[in-house]
Amino acid sequence: MNVGRIYPLKEFLYWTRREVYLIAVLTIIPTVLYEYFDLKWIAIPWVPIALVGTAAAFIVGFKNTQTYNRAWEARQIWGAIVNSSRAWGIMVKDFIKEEINENIHQQLIYRHIGWLTALRYQLREARTWENSNKSYNKEYAKYFIIPEKVGKLEDELGQFLSAEEEAYVLSKKNRATHIISLQSKHLRELKEKGLIEPLTYIELENLLVNLYEQQGKCERIKNFPYPRQFASVNLFFVRLFMILVPFGMLKEFEKLGEHLVWLTIPFGIVVSWVFMSMEKVGESTENPFEGGANDIPITSMSRTIEIDLREMLDETELPPPIQPLHNILM
Repeated sequence: MNVGRIYPLKEFLYWTRREVYLIAVLTIIPTVLYEYFDLKWIAIPWVPIALVGTAAAFIVGFKNTQTYNRAWEARQIWGAIVNSSRAWGIMVKDFIKEEINENIHQQLIYRHIGWLTALRYQLREARTWENSNKSYNKEYAKYFIIPEKVGKLEDELGQFLSAEEEAYVLSKKNRATHIISLQSKHLRELKEKGLIEPLTYIELENLLVNLYEQQGKCERIKNFPYPRQFASVNLFFVRLFMILVPFGMLKEFEKLGEHLVWLTIPFGIVVSWVFMSMEKVGESTENPFEGGANDIPITSMSRTIEIDLREMLDETELPPPIQPLHNILM
């Protein structure tokens, strides 16, 4: 997530420069053919091009609205995870009795931090429809670091789970799911020992169910892409419009005076760049967990939750908050 005021124009141009090169070629070729080779017949009336542009604008606007909704829903889900995590911390500390030398509170709270860790690693796994592997996104990735890509889940989980629990969790495909399962098992054991009141036990189990619900919502966004038919028609319409724009501008600029037809090149580039940029912005927003610059900052939010929960245990040696790198917070 970008936490600066805006993306610097130079970064945005660097991100879109390949498309700008393509647009320049698509604009220069018809202008040269029209002016130097006197191929006046290649000029197209502006009306049909405007109709294509209108359709492209509608479909781009629709896509960007829907991809923003996906990103905003993801942010709401993680906001709920933050709230439920804090509720888990206070309920564990205040409603569960601790036996001498048992460290029950620490076990339950650390295991929850382990769940957050496993969940964010799962959400950062690549999917075939995601865009982080595209060349322009790989280049822009030099501005930030994705902790889940450079670190190992095994190293992270070892801080919060026992060796036996870590081995069990790592043997499963959906690690986060089974960490919640371990939490439920532990609560049942504590209830059988009389360390949890029956009503408190029910409330804690309901909180685990709520965490499962939030995890499921994250998985729905992660595993169901923005429908490919809409993504495809959006790209087709924008590319078609970019190709047609210079052909429609030739006659219009020629009417302004001799040699002014060359204005087709800069204005054609600007118009096409606007549409192409809107399409790319929507593309970069549609997968809010893939590890891009516009992702929901789940790493930072997990660290915030970890600090809050460990402070509830009165710990003083805490990890520092995640800081943005080049205004990108992961």
